[in-house]
Amino acid sequence: MSEIKSLDQYSKINPMYWIRRMYLWVLSLAETSFASPALFGLAFIEAIIFPIPPDVLLLAMGLSKPKRVFLFAGICLLGSVLGGIVGYYVGQNVWASTQEFFYTYIPGFTEEKFLKVQGLYQNNAFWALFVAGFTPIPFKIFTITAGVAQIPISTFLFAATIGRGMRFFLVATCVHFFGDKAKEIIEAHFDKITILFTILLLGGFALLKFLH
Repeated sequence: MSEIKSLDQYSKINPMYWIRRMYLWVLSLAETSFASPALFGLAFIEAIIFPIPPDVLLLAMGLSKPKRVFLFAGICLLGSVLGGIVGYYVGQNVWASTQEFFYTYIPGFTEEKFLKVQGLYQNNAFWALFVAGFTPIPFKIFTITAGVAQIPISTFLFAATIGRGMRFFLVATCVHFFGDKAKEIIEAHFDKITILFTILLLGGFALLKFLH
């Protein structure tokens, strides 16, 4: 295992320090007796407020118990969709009184992105939700904005389930075929993967703009 797990190489004023620290904390959950509930809970809150995607814990759990990786993917999907429903109802019912909290305290949740997503929903609600569910675009922005925009709940559930399902089961498939090699690559190239993740994030928004 790569020594990049250490935080010593980062200054605390470096954003990578805090990203890495949260990453390591999430990984540590895989070694506990309540890993499956933690996976469900992480997927649930990531769809509303949490900045670290559940894929990290899904990967770690899958590598520790590869025969159960597709079950873990199912747990992840269930938690994410249910969390998405909560986000949807936050947007639909209490957004006026909670929006300042999200803009101020939730990483990646800005008024500019909220308004952008709200515009994308006007003509392509299904595709906007599907792309958000499958790509690194922060899912929480789309779940809450879907409620604000009054997207039909049936459309929301269908698109979110397909997008999130494809994403989590793709991770499970990679673990099934590549095993520890996948984790070694992440550990050895964490900074580069974070940058790639950001590029994919921007690419996802560009794709949504094209679809719109």
